[in-house]
Amino acid sequence: MRPRHLALLGFSSGLPLMVTGQTLGAWLTHDGLSIEAIGAFALVGLPYTFKWAWAPLLDRFALPFLGRRRGWALVLQIAVAAAIALMAATPPREAPLRLAGLAILVAFLSASLDVVLDAYKADRLAPEERAAGAAAFVFGYRAAVVVSGFGALVVADLVPWPVVYLGFALVELVCVAGILIVDEPPIPPRSFPIWEPLRGLVAVGWGLLFVALYKFGDYLAQPMLIPFFRRGPGFSQTEIGLVSQIVGLAGVAAGGWLAVVGARRLGLRRSLVAFGVLQAATNGFYVALALVGKSLPLFAAAVFFDQLANAMGTAAFVAYLMGLCDPRVSATQYAILTSLSSVGQRIFGFLGGPIVGHAGWGGFFALTGLLAVPALLLVFVIRLPDAEGRPEGAGVQAGQGRRG
Repeated sequence: MRPRHLALLGFSSGLPLMVTGQTLGAWLTHDGLSIEAIGAFALVGLPYTFKWAWAPLLDRFALPFLGRRRGWALVLQIAVAAAIALMAATPPREAPLRLAGLAILVAFLSASLDVVLDAYKADRLAPEERAAGAAAFVFGYRAAVVVSGFGALVVADLVPWPVVYLGFALVELVCVAGILIVDEPPIPPRSFPIWEPLRGLVAVGWGLLFVALYKFGDYLAQPMLIPFFRRGPGFSQTEIGLVSQIVGLAGVAAGGWLAVVGARRLGLRRSLVAFGVLQAATNGFYVALALVGKSLPLFAAAVFFDQLANAMGTAAFVAYLMGLCDPRVSATQYAILTSLSSVGQRIFGFLGGPIVGHAGWGGFFALTGLLAVPALLLVFVIRLPDAEGRPEGAGVQAGQGRRG
């Protein structure tokens, strides 16, 4: 499999995330909805947290075309594009409840697409391909987040918000090409006890705590970045959009390349440590920005190194997650793992505001950087996937359905 194919799949997976998140909040703000209403819209992202609940259906059942993974991916991509187009035709001020319902639908379909594409790459990539494959997928995903998030802020200064959302729908539809040009993984036996996904993950032991903690600080900080840029140093919407899109994409690209090179030389354990330390250390740029105030060069450096380090850390982390999954139930297991990894944002994200209120912006970013320390210590305790792609002693069949 060529990495650029996985990059396109990653882009189609990442695009809808901001469409129902920060970008939607910007549209609602532009249309003059109250802060209370905008805050309530944060709940539309709950399907991303509970996607594990219906993931077993995507493991067990296949559509009558393109195979178990590609068939679902094709249908879900088209459905996501259609739902975003319906959002574009729904004015927030006149029909806020209908827009909220459509946003929940987009989040549900997008979360389901994430489940399928995560399972696809876990099934399709052999152990020696995971670092490069994860880096390519992460590059596409983060590029989509930058384009649909910060890039949208710039475009929205030029055209109405409904046109921006219609553009999102068209781009998602074009991304259907990605699933049409890749191969379906071999189909492993689908007969398994209903508790098999959980039994396999329980055997991972300390690895589950590591999964919950490795990105905890980053996920806790993410929702506060744009409020920090606006209310801390005081950058304009266009400044945030341009710097984050241009410099951010450069950082993602550099981080993806360095992740592949670094993982090959360091191995997975040392990569998780080195990339995790770098990921936490980049918070120092935000601490400096909070102290210095408005400085475009420092802002650009912060965005570049943050995106670079996060691309590297995420690539190593995704490679670890893929190795934990049994191909028979990879959709379910990967959904559980990614839901567990996002608790910093989905469960504890509400603490960001109070922490900033007590510690200030500099203290907040220093704290979120230090939260990486427990996970970095756990790296030396967890069992890593063996040559067959499973942790030793995990007690689940390994390697079925992967291309050797």
